[in-house]
Amino acid sequence: MVFPRRSAVYMLLVGVLVLFLGPFGWLLNTALKAPSELRVLPVHWWPHHPSLSNFRDALTQIDYLGYARNSLTIATLYAVLVTLASAWAGYGFARLQAPGKRLIFNVLLSTMMLPQVLTLIPTYLLFAKLHLTNTYVPWVLWGLCGAPYLIFLFRQFFSNMPKELEEAAIVDGCGQIRIFWRIFLPQSWPVIATSLILSFSWTWGDWIAPALLLDDAHTTLAVKLAYPYVNGHGSPLWNLVAAGAVMYVVPVLALFLIVQRGFVAGVATSGLK
Repeated sequence: MVFPRRSAVYMLLVGVLVLFLGPFGWLLNTALKAPSELRVLPVHWWPHHPSLSNFRDALTQIDYLGYARNSLTIATLYAVLVTLASAWAGYGFARLQAPGKRLIFNVLLSTMMLPQVLTLIPTYLLFAKLHLTNTYVPWVLWGLCGAPYLIFLFRQFFSNMPKELEEAAIVDGCGQIRIFWRIFLPQSWPVIATSLILSFSWTWGDWIAPALLLDDAHTTLAVKLAYPYVNGHGSPLWNLVAAGAVMYVVPVLALFLIVQRGFVAGVATSGLK
């Protein structure tokens, strides 16, 4: 009975894998087709003459690498800052004692229920009055403020660490800042990996904030790819759109493959009590 049950599980997992990879496979398939193959009936399920020229054209028709550099700058800057800020806040909620700490933590978690659309106009007015539009300073400020979900992950992880580590460090003369940097933060690599992946992907894939706060010279790849490539008659070139989209997801996939073990461990251990 064990073998048939295991085979059924494997078949189910393969089916789920095909379901999740299907859209990306179709996107890659479209990126390898010539424009004429996208309009023929019956549909060509596979490109008759696969070509990588669509990727070259997607890179050259717009300043693809320049916009990708803007996206990479914003996403990396935000991911690093929000990870450090959330780790420090999570450490405070987990290990320090202060009146009203539980109430403040509950209020912090309640902000996760606010949809982003409610803060669009106030956010724009605030940064416009401070003359911070068309700069990357908003992402620096957002990163320094931390993120509620990431603070929750770090708080759960730090709450599970033995109190003896902290007590031994205090006996050796360490203060809270040194305890955090020398003991707790190095031990939290699983949650750090989780935070880096989530925060990087949030910012890399964000369209609303760059479209609202940045001009064309400073905007990100997500904003530019939202407007299709067009030919001389203004018709969309969907094969170039697909090629640009395939290259667009590569950095996130690469980051996940690099730190995937830490990501899985962070999600698995941060909810333990």
